[in-house]
This record gives sequence, C-alpha cells and structure tokens, in this order.
Amino acid sequence: MRAQEPEWWYGSGSYWQPTLLSPIGAIVGCIATARLRFTKPYHSRLPVVCIGNFTAGGSGKTPFALLLSSLVSDLGREPWFLSRGYGGRLIGTTRVQPAIHTANDAGDEPLLLARRAPTVISRDRRKGAEAIEAAAPPNSVIIMDDGLQNPSLAKDLAIAVVDSDRGFGNGRVIPAGPLRAPLPAQIGLADLIVLTGRHQSGNTPLIDTLHKLTRAPIVRAETQAARAASELRGRKVIAYAGIANPQRFFSMLESQGAIVVEQRSFTDHHAFTDREALDLIEAARLAGAALTTTEKDLVRLSAASGPAAELRDRSTALAIKMVIAGDDLTTVTQMVGRAIRR
Repeated sequence: MRAQEPEWWYGSGSYWQPTLLSPIGAIVGCIATARLRFTKPYHSRLPVVCIGNFTAGGSGKTPFALLLSSLVSDLGREPWFLSRGYGGRLIGTTRVQPAIHTANDAGDEPLLLARRAPTVISRDRRKGAEAIEAAAPPNSVIIMDDGLQNPSLAKDLAIAVVDSDRGFGNGRVIPAGPLRAPLPAQIGLADLIVLTGRHQSGNTPLIDTLHKLTRAPIVRAETQAARAASELRGRKVIAYAGIANPQRFFSMLESQGAIVVEQRSFTDHHAFTDREALDLIEAARLAGAALTTTEKDLVRLSAASGPAAELRDRSTALAIKMVIAGDDLTTVTQMVGRAIRR
C-alpha cells in the first residue's frame, strides 16, 4: 500500500530531506523523461481520453473521471474506464465486476468507477485497451484513469487535474517532492488542465507558472457534496479518511455544517484493521457522534468482516461530485467531442 506522503512535500518550512533526496529524484526524473521520449505507443482503434496529474497523490481525478463519463454519454458514446488497478491484487487484464470483486481485488478507485461504467484493469495499458476493443461496442470511448505519464498507449486527449490548494509542492521529483517527472518534461503531455480546490481563482503564482509552461486551456472545476450531505448539518461526527489529501474531506464536512469532533487520517488506500475499526466505533460511542468517511474508504470496507464490517455498517459516506460550469464546460465538451470524432 502507498505510504503516507511526507509533510515536507507540501510544507512551507525549512526541511533537509528534499536536498538529501534530490539526487535520487534527479535519477527518477531522467528515467521518466527517457521513457516518455523513447517508448513507441500503441494506437487504439477506439478514442482514448486520459486523465492524470503531474504529482503523486490526490487531485480529484476520480470525480473528474465520473464527470467525464457523463459528458461522453451525453455525446452519444459509451464510456469504458481503463485503470491500472492500483492497490488490487489481481494480475493481468480483468473486467471489474462490482458484484464479485472487492477493493482488495481490483483497487478502490476502479471499483468506484465500475459502478458507473464498464471498467477494465490492466498494468499493461496496451493489453487493457485491446481487451476493451474486443468487448466494447464500436461507439465506445476509453477513459484512461491515471495514465498521463504512461507512454505505452496513445491518447487522443490528455487532461491533467491540478489541485490549486497544493499546486506542485516543493517542485521536486519523487522522492524529494511530489512531482512524477520534472514539470517541464511532463506538462507538454496535457492538452487540457483542470484546476480543482478552493483557491483556484486566487492562486496567481500557480496559474502564472502554468501559463509560462503551456498553452493548454485551463478550466476550473468545483468539487461539491451531494445533496444528501445536508443530513449532516448540525450533527456531531467522527470523520476518518485514508486518502491522499484527507484535509479536503474534513473541510468539506465542516462546510456542510457537520460538527467534526474528531478527525482521523490514514495513508492513501489504507486497509482498516479490526483494532482501528474498534477504536473508531468506541470513539463514536463515547462522543455520541456518527461515523462518516469517503466513498473510497467505504468501498474498501464493502467486503469486510468482523469489526471492520461493523465499522462499515455504522459509517456513512460523504458523496461528492465534480461540477464544471459556463464557458469552462463548453471548452471541455468541445475538446472531448473533437477527440472522439477522429
């Protein structure tokens, strides 16, 4: 499972770790750049729209992927998700079946995607695309989840999602920082950039950096709580989350009027133990509070047993959706439309 991201990736203080790890980051960056430059991609007979980000960790890719599937459907095409299946134990190419597979099998994000549209997981993206070609109708569109830096499959449209609250962190490459490759080497991969987060309109340094490095259109998307979130208003809750940026989840709960009496953060894609489940259940009992978590966390508990199953049954998920409006929605729709009409 993915380790907790270091605080010095995004921290504003003075840290020694980035300097110490920069030589390793330079090597990682050189390897990533060479892979991007010299790998010959496979061209699918189906249109491929890719969603990714420039950094490790969460930026809102999954909500945007779900929004994109709706746009593809509105354009009269059938969306098929292609995912690496991070966090799952299945090897090879598999179509995810929500009634059969668990998050341990396929990963939490593919399981969420499969509830919306057909989803194939494959660490070999070419084989995954070929599997979709064999199974999907001719009017299908492949939505490639988290593959911006993967050059093995050619993209008709590549979209980078950027968290405006966190930006590019300290600007260094993994493990010295959150970037997956040097920013100048990878920013040209994106045909469209989607800004998420609370500070997307006021983060001038980030927007200035993007304008200096790319001519790709920049649009803004807002992550909103679903209507059912109003039920949390005025209620005491204990919130827990095992995602890349749990603070975003906690802040959204507070914005919905929930009284968050305790926050518990876990590593991204965290598998909850019985001890952790019992601790959360007991904390909620003592505080007289409800338990709430993210959809990704709850889907990881879907096949749980024992105390973890009790935690699942006692918890509610804050459902979220991504919204793009006005001219920005027109831009996204037009670009997707051109890509799938090739």
